[in-house]
Amino acid sequence: MEYFFMLTGFIMASYSLVSNDVIQTLGTFLSSNKERPWWMLWLFASFILTAIFIFGWWANNGDISYGRLEQIPFPEEFTWVYLVPPIVLVILTQLGIPVSTTFLILTVFAPQALNSMLIKSLLGYLLALVTGIVIYKFVARGLESNFLESQEEENPRYWIVLQWLSTAFLWSQWLIQDMANIFAYLPRKLSLSWLIFSLGITIALHGILFYRRGGEVQKIVTNKTNTQDIRSATIINFIYGSILVFFIKLSSIPMSTTWVFIGLLGGRELAITLNSKIRPLKETGKMIAGDSLKALIGLIVSVLLAFGLPLIEKAIG
Repeated sequence: MEYFFMLTGFIMASYSLVSNDVIQTLGTFLSSNKERPWWMLWLFASFILTAIFIFGWWANNGDISYGRLEQIPFPEEFTWVYLVPPIVLVILTQLGIPVSTTFLILTVFAPQALNSMLIKSLLGYLLALVTGIVIYKFVARGLESNFLESQEEENPRYWIVLQWLSTAFLWSQWLIQDMANIFAYLPRKLSLSWLIFSLGITIALHGILFYRRGGEVQKIVTNKTNTQDIRSATIINFIYGSILVFFIKLSSIPMSTTWVFIGLLGGRELAITLNSKIRPLKETGKMIAGDSLKALIGLIVSVLLAFGLPLIEKAIG
């Protein structure tokens, strides 16, 4: 039964991660390449995913999480408790809420790590917010204005190359940071058979994501200004990926990439509003607050599950 809980937990967590967190990384890629076949985009993402998995497994002696699970011990016994977080995550995803899988899943495995993960995630949100404001208010101000004025024109081919390169860069850094959220369900050192199994599951689930063109959480991306422009998407990817590189180098403590994503898009949207007055500042403020509130809901649910489920399990006996 314990083996069943472990496998089921991994599969459900993988589905939850793909349908919620992945879209926050590949969302701009999907929205700006909507005219291309879904399978072409899927093969591209799957190639990078496979490379990251195999390299991590080889370079870290079977540890695909790249050391992100050092403070998250493998459970001595798997019970139904570990199945609840991914189930809740699936429900919240269907409601279009961009929940942090880091908090929702990993805090159940290691409640004592919540404080360090929270501090690092808050720092990530603030850094991304400020970075978005500064870059789009001052550095990329002219570029975004030009992009908005030339939306109907055909983009030079080099932008297509740059966007796919930026996606590969961001996708690889995100995988290194966030794959710990699903591999918490598997042994910390994977055998070759476990590697093949986990790779097959995640590639198949990504196929579903690309076929659906993102699902409900994709709206977090598409309702932002000009994110369907391949040039804007390229700049977002490079900035987001660079922030993740910084935090990967900073420490091996897991963090919420969801908060980084929301912070960056929020800072960008605020700066664009201040520059071009495309909408009332109050409306932009509500949009940013709404996205942040959704992330906060995920944190509250995570804390309740992390500390409440063990009590329920103990009461049931």
